[in-house]
Amino acid sequence: MAQHNTHRAAGRAVTPVTHARLAARGLGGAAVLGTVLVGSAFAGSGGEAASAAPATAPAAPATAPSAPSTAPAALLDSTQKLRDGSRGAAVSDLQSALNQHGADLAVDGVFGKLTRGAVKDYQAANGLQVDGVVGPETRGSLNSGSAAAISGGGTSAPSASSSSSSSIVDAARSALGTPYSWGGSSLGGMDCSGLVNYAYSAAGIDVPRTSSQIANGGRSISQSQAQPGDIVVWPGHVAIYAGNGKIIDASGSKQQVVERSIWGSPTGFVTYR
Repeated sequence: MAQHNTHRAAGRAVTPVTHARLAARGLGGAAVLGTVLVGSAFAGSGGEAASAAPATAPAAPATAPSAPSTAPAALLDSTQKLRDGSRGAAVSDLQSALNQHGADLAVDGVFGKLTRGAVKDYQAANGLQVDGVVGPETRGSLNSGSAAAISGGGTSAPSASSSSSSSIVDAARSALGTPYSWGGSSLGGMDCSGLVNYAYSAAGIDVPRTSSQIANGGRSISQSQAQPGDIVVWPGHVAIYAGNGKIIDASGSKQQVVERSIWGSPTGFVTYR
């Protein structure tokens, strides 16, 4: 009996170990040390391994490099007014700039009919005064494309100031009696276009040299719009409008500079202001 009791006691001693091993298996093989569970957490279904760390988020795509800004094709002279008959490097720069805006001009430095037409097309497309003359507004738009020049919804023609009108007419009157001299432009002798150049120069306004260039280079206006200092045009002849139906011109028939009523049938009136 003593041996039997000893055998049963030994059997009872083994039982806790067996239950511990079974418990460990029931916990998915996790080791138990005291009351601490190592290697697994009590999940709803029990014994699943902890999920892996989330994958690293993809890097943000690199920002595409911005396109480099395009510099103006050509910078036009800051003071020179260009119109029909103008020549030189400034006209070449103008033609190059117009070509960048869709024109198809020969870059020859000569401001002719095609260049004038391209200027008018540019002015019309960009809300500028359409006169075929490259003055401060058209030049500024070509140089910088400023918002005011491009989206201003049209630019009204500047009104002729009383000071410029007076300066032009006064200078023309100062030449009354000057002998007519073909090709001249001084008080020693002048022709019709020479008188216009002389009077406009006194007002600080640049105009072409010949009568045809003067007639084609300005902005056409009606007689009712003409103000003192504007120009009256006949075929091959130009005169300065003095107001009240009067003109001042270097008359070939009278062989001097005279002031008189508008004669014959003028073909037009033009302004450079």
